[in-house]
Formats: sequence, C-alpha cells, structure tokens
Amino acid sequence: MKQFHLTYENDEKFLKKLGEIKQWWESNETYKLVFRIYSQDMEKEHIAHVCDLLDENIPDALYLGCTSNANILDGALTESEILLTCTVFEDKTTQVKLLQYPFTEENYKDAVDNLKKHCEENPWVNSIEMHATIMNMSMKGYCDEMSTLRKDIQVFGGGAFNPDMDDEIAYVFSKGNGFLQHGIIFLMLGGENFHAYSTFISGWKPLKRRFHITKADKEILHELDGKPAFEVYQRYLNIEKNDNFFSNTLEFPLFLEREGANILRCPLAVNDDDSLVMSSDMDEDAYVKIAYGDPDTILNSIREDGQKVADFQPEVIQTFSCAARRAFWSDLNISKETVMFKDVAPTAGFYTHGEFLRIDGNMLNFNVTLVIVAMREGDPVGGKIDFRGPTFKKLDKIPMIWRFVSFIETSTAELEATNRMLALAAITDGLTKLYNRTEIERRIHKALKKAEGEPGDGKVHLIMLDIDDFKKINDECGHREGDEVIIVLSNILKNVTDDFPQASAGRWGGEEFMVLLEGNSIDEVLAVAEKIRESFSKVPFESAGYQTVSVGVTQMQNGETADKMCNRVDNALYMAKEAGKNRVVWLDS
Repeated sequence: MKQFHLTYENDEKFLKKLGEIKQWWESNETYKLVFRIYSQDMEKEHIAHVCDLLDENIPDALYLGCTSNANILDGALTESEILLTCTVFEDKTTQVKLLQYPFTEENYKDAVDNLKKHCEENPWVNSIEMHATIMNMSMKGYCDEMSTLRKDIQVFGGGAFNPDMDDEIAYVFSKGNGFLQHGIIFLMLGGENFHAYSTFISGWKPLKRRFHITKADKEILHELDGKPAFEVYQRYLNIEKNDNFFSNTLEFPLFLEREGANILRCPLAVNDDDSLVMSSDMDEDAYVKIAYGDPDTILNSIREDGQKVADFQPEVIQTFSCAARRAFWSDLNISKETVMFKDVAPTAGFYTHGEFLRIDGNMLNFNVTLVIVAMREGDPVGGKIDFRGPTFKKLDKIPMIWRFVSFIETSTAELEATNRMLALAAITDGLTKLYNRTEIERRIHKALKKAEGEPGDGKVHLIMLDIDDFKKINDECGHREGDEVIIVLSNILKNVTDDFPQASAGRWGGEEFMVLLEGNSIDEVLAVAEKIRESFSKVPFESAGYQTVSVGVTQMQNGETADKMCNRVDNALYMAKEAGKNRVVWLDS
C-alpha cells in the first residue's frame, strides 16, 4: 500500500503531479487507486472541476470526498483549500467498493439497510470509511443501526463541514454519484491481506461536579438539574449569552459516558429559552460533567496511543480531527497533535464536524476528538518503531488557569470525600461500625418492598442476636469489657456476612443485633446463624471469659409488613432465651 498527496492550486501544477501518478500507475495497472478529496473551498464548481480532471486522466480510479473545516497534509495543518490523497492498494486480494446515499433523520435507516445488504453480499469487508453531512442532525438512531453491523467490521470517519459556522450547507460527493447536501458515503475495504487499526484520542478532563440531564430532545439540551442548561455555563464559568458564546465554551464541552467510551459534546449556541444547541445528540436522564482541555493530558494521550499505532506498523495513516480541537489549540499549535505521525507512515486527513468510530461493536459519534486510522496490506515489515511523541515547550511552565483548575479539582475531591464520610457516619453505629438501627430498618423495608410480587416466600431472612447475660458482664467486669464483647461480636458479624453480597448487619440496640439476608435458602441462613453463634462462643475475653449469644431466625411471608417480620424474629430470639440460651431457634410463622 502506498499513498500520494496532492493539492489543487491551478490546473498546471495539479495535472503535472497527477501525470506522475498516472505514469507510475500505468506500469502497474493491477493496482487499485482511491482518491480522497477534502475541500475547504465550498464552491461546488471548483470541486467538480477537480473531479472532472480525475475522471479524464485516470478514469479507473475511485474518488470520494467532502467539504472540510481545514485539511491535514503530512500530519500538519495545510493552507491548501483542496487536498487530495491517492491511496494505492497493491495487494491483489484487497477489494474496495463505493456507496453513496441520501442521508437525513428520515431516511438514514435506508442507507444503513443498503450497507448491510452489501456487507452480506461481500463477506470480504472488514472496514468501512464514512463521510456524512450531519450538521443539525441527531445521530443516535444512525449509530444504533450501525451497531448492528457484523461484529468484525470496523467503521470510522468524519462529518462534512462548512468553515462558516453560520452556514449549514456541507457536501459529500463521490465518483459517479455527484454532490449531496444531505448525504453519506461508505467506502468498503477488505480482503485477506488488508488490515486496519483505529483508535481515538480526547485528552479533555472532566471536573468533579456532576449534572443530571433532566430534559433533552436530540441535539437540544433543555435542562440540567431541572434548570435551563445555559445557567450552568453562566453560573459556573461566567459565560454570557453573546456573539462570543461558542468561542468561550469551546474549552469546556460536556463530558458523558456512552457504551463504555468517554464522549464530548460542545455547546454551539443558546436559544431564547436558555436551552443549548449541542454539537450532537444528548441522552435524557444521563449525567454529564463540564470538561476542560488539558494540553499535558492531550499530549500524553497522543504519545501513548501513537506508540500503539506505530506498533501496528501501518503503511498509511488517516486522521479525522474535530474542528473544535483546531480552535482550542489555534492554528499555531494544532499540528503538534498529528505531525509526528508522518514519521510512522504518510499521514493526511481533515478537520470535521463530528468524528465516528465503532468500538466493541458500538458505533459512536464523537466531538472534540481525534480519530486515527492506520492501514496496511500484509504482515508488518521491519522492526519496532519508536513513536516520537509531541513536545510543547510552552507547557514547561504551566499556565495559571491549569493550576487553578487543579486547585478546584483537588478541593472538590476533598469535599466529596468529607461528604462521603459524613453520609457514612449518619448510617453507622459509632462503637461497632455496623449499620445503626435506623439504617438496618430502612434496608429491611426496602428488601421487603423489592420482594413484593415475586413468586414464593422466603426471599428475605432476618437473624436477630442478643448477648446472653450481658448486664452481668457490665456489672462484674466493667463497661470497657462490655464494649469489647460487643465489638468482638460485631467483627464476627462482618466477617461471616462478607461472603454474602446482599447481607446487611446492624446494631439493633444495646447488645442486640440484626442481620438481613436476601436471596438465600433457609439452610444457608441457618448455617450463617450457627456459624456466628459458634464463633462467638469460642472467644476468650480477658475478664469476662467465654460468652454466648442467643439467636432467632425467620423468613418473610408474602404481603407482611417489616414490623410483623421483626416481631416474629424477636419472638424467635425470646424462644432461644427461654430454651436455655446459646442456641439458634427458627420460627416460620
């Protein structure tokens, strides 16, 4: 596999370079040629002219393309408005197939159904490159449909762009299919010797504060925590509703998890009702955090993932990078993200309106993300390549804003830890560190409610324990020894119930304890009760010697209240006391 790069400035220069490729190809006509055209020039006539030149000079070559925010040549941002890459597939077993369809929220399923049909008819397909017009379009339905493709097929690509953010017109185009303002292109790739490796790089870090999406409709984010979404940016970041809104929020997209991957969504504009127009669809009832671009994290991610790309030993590298990353870094620094990839293999691509990558079978629509696709034919050739990661001398001195963010994150983490400790203290008994009575009662009520309507009895069991003759221990050995006896029994309860994920142990009061078990058989519950009794009876105390507990056990009955069940287990405990103590008594009803 080889790749040539061309730019269009005028016919003379372009035809000269194209002639060189044509001359080389004519001596190797068994090779397949695929041109990708990325155009920052939005004039269809200009792009069509380039396509006509390709048709006239190399009629057997396929081509596809889209409009872009800007283009990447030799791994770096280029000033050339029309970029062409020519990929040469040299292996005879490599196959390619080009598809183009109309693409809207109403007919995306037709496009995916047609793609599936072609994949079924062509089992050689293992990778699909896509370009689509997606501005102001929810991609959730499309991604869900694409997730049903054959599991072994990789999918990657980017959304067509218009450099003028106020202009919603963008195009895709391909050989023999013309231009579509609302369209999608699939380039099917595969063969027994064709290999691709894809990955994505974000580098944006979430702040600790979490927000609940309480109302959303496709790409319109109406409410966060029950309040207009814009208020979050206004309150926490002091960003106002004006012409600078997009540029001010660009560094602070929303961070959410979807299908196990971290997804970013940029606010593009504010509506009159203070809802936000997002860069792609939002999930109602999901949780999001505000994220920020951290250059150190971004560059470290590139170093790590770049080495994985290098280990793949590709012959060609494609990049699909979000236009928001370009705005974040500025044109002066954006190339630092990608330029070092050219030392691994020829690297080109474009700045997108959204990036796409299929991960573990799930099709995902990213924003503010860099997608890297490495390709080769055949087995790796040569030795290990050491990836030369990006450097950024300006980061040797960390700007104040990132030190401030670090301070906020650390302070927030400490506050959250304190809140967790306070929350735990509110439900924990101070001496035993078991649940207190209020919490164990709450858990019993919850367990009974959860088991309502389930077939059969016995879904919930209670074990109630009381230390025998405890008053005598306090009177003769002192309260310190009494506390030690209670603590030892508490530790036994913890150790025994650790083997049961749905077990809860709590101090009922004084020397009484309650254990709640869910989903166990009566034999298992009785075994737990007996193990607690026996373990406690074998502990020698310094002053009190050996001590014992009496134990009552019962199970839930359909439709009964927590009070009734607690009364029954209390009666079982009483029966154990009356029968001579240091024993387990089961009471069914």
